[in-house]
Amino acid sequence: MSASGGKKAIVAALTANAGIAVAKFAGFLITGSSSMLAESVHSVADTSNQGLLLLGQSRANRAATKLHPFGYGRNRYFYSFVVALVLFTLGSMFALYEGIHKIQHPEDLSSPMVAVVILLIAIGLETYSFLTAVKESRPLKGKAGWWRFIRTSRSPELPVVLLEDTGALVGLVLALGGVGLSMLTGNPVFDGIGTLCIGVLLGVIAVILIIEMKSLLIGEGATEDEEERILAALVDGSKIDRVIHCKTQYLGPEELLVAAKVAVAPGSDIETIAAAIDEAEARVRAAVPMARVIYLEPDLYRTAPA
Repeated sequence: MSASGGKKAIVAALTANAGIAVAKFAGFLITGSSSMLAESVHSVADTSNQGLLLLGQSRANRAATKLHPFGYGRNRYFYSFVVALVLFTLGSMFALYEGIHKIQHPEDLSSPMVAVVILLIAIGLETYSFLTAVKESRPLKGKAGWWRFIRTSRSPELPVVLLEDTGALVGLVLALGGVGLSMLTGNPVFDGIGTLCIGVLLGVIAVILIIEMKSLLIGEGATEDEEERILAALVDGSKIDRVIHCKTQYLGPEELLVAAKVAVAPGSDIETIAAAIDEAEARVRAAVPMARVIYLEPDLYRTAPA
């Protein structure tokens, strides 16, 4: 994912969530709905999260230093991990607390139609943000399913925005259901139940994000497709016979490290080996443009003793 492509989805989400947060807080102050309050905090958390994603992209663009010779690309993973923690603590925990409180101590809603109108407007804005993220993700997703894209993507921002927007849309529907049932039945407990459901939903999404971002922070290798292309590109059948072993790791969403030991033809002189290594590096970069840092060690292939 290019930073510019991800940035477009982030800015769309930031703009939508900032406006939604203001509208929801106004709705909460008018109606006293706990679902509206939970959704207000959720939107504030989402707005903060988009700001963190933009900050991560900015920090990741810093030039490499002696202390960090491979650069700062993993800042994008770190800030995405922080986003997941914010969603869990500020969004999920607050909604769970508020939901339990409202179920134990239900309060009648005032002007519930105001909440309904605000929620419907919020659904429209969140749909715009979600569709923008989907559009930006399609070129990267390819033929893979959305769940597989979220699980295998080495770029964190779009999966984060997709999951956040999905959670926001479902959360808005839950809030609408809670307020609607409270209106129809005259029982405000349904508002608390809707709030509780929002908390559970945000908690599930946050845990998924925490698991995925932790894996990226630790360091993930190339995808299966990328690894196949790398291995195929390393071997030319003449100067390099085979790959003895190969390890890869993403240093950042757009920078892949490739380290491999390759078997050169027996009797090759140093000039031939040097040319073979240079050619192999060029082939790998052509096959997988993300492979920007490549270390190849020439060796002779020795079969294991019988």
